[in-house]
Amino acid sequence: MSGLSETERAGCAEILKLMSNSDLLSLSDTVTNKLIVVENITEATASILSFSRNAEELLRRKKVHRDLIFKYLAKEGVAMPVNSEKHQLVKRTLELWSSGKAAVDERCRGATSDATYLKFEVGFDPQVLGQQFCQWFFQLLNSQNPSLGQQPQDWGPQHFWPDVKLCLLSRTDSEQIDEFLGAELVSRRLLALTREEHLLLSPNLEPRGLRALASPHGLVLVAVAGTIHRNAACLGVFEQIFGLIRSPLENNSWKIKFVNLKIRGQDALGDTEVTAPALTYNSSELQLLCS
Repeated sequence: MSGLSETERAGCAEILKLMSNSDLLSLSDTVTNKLIVVENITEATASILSFSRNAEELLRRKKVHRDLIFKYLAKEGVAMPVNSEKHQLVKRTLELWSSGKAAVDERCRGATSDATYLKFEVGFDPQVLGQQFCQWFFQLLNSQNPSLGQQPQDWGPQHFWPDVKLCLLSRTDSEQIDEFLGAELVSRRLLALTREEHLLLSPNLEPRGLRALASPHGLVLVAVAGTIHRNAACLGVFEQIFGLIRSPLENNSWKIKFVNLKIRGQDALGDTEVTAPALTYNSSELQLLCS
């Protein structure tokens, strides 16, 4: 019998997907003391999950490198300092699994059976909606990054209103503002961040990094701060504001009406804390966008 809970088993399986085939086969031999002969990656994964005594033991194995755990946490929306040691990442992963907040299920991923549209089965609490939306959105976007080695999820213009607008402000050596209009263009530009530029966006879902407001007219505003990574390097921070509106013609699923994305590179940050960035927008500024 496996010593892993259902949540731990699902989380460990996600981490194992990030491993190279050779490391995975080697880990299977280690965990089973070479008593189980496996013929493929699927069998190796099953053996590791079945014969590991507990999640902590598996995470501490040498073949489970710290970068794999870091990538997994980022995919789950957990912001960690880029210089975190492996034991810190292991501890945070175990805390995540014990809290029951990992591996957002299909109810949060989509309303339909093919998870095409965004709809949450939650009471209308803007903050809860904002947190679940960010978990869903950044998992979906980060899954397009080929360096993570995972199956890309269902990204596309169907998650946006046809007249959606993206405002992209980038501050690195200089400041650049670009605007994109329409579901197809906005979808492609955001996709390029992860698929072509190989960026990983790690949102800070703690209260200082996430805020959500609702207007009387049906618009929900979600603002989130986070860090931007490429492989193990932290490139800077971002702040992103989403405007969400229900689509009555698509089973009242939530779709994205506008996106404001502000990116600041390391050179533009100075002494700013980047490990768990906080929102710089105040409540009044957000209320103006919500009106």
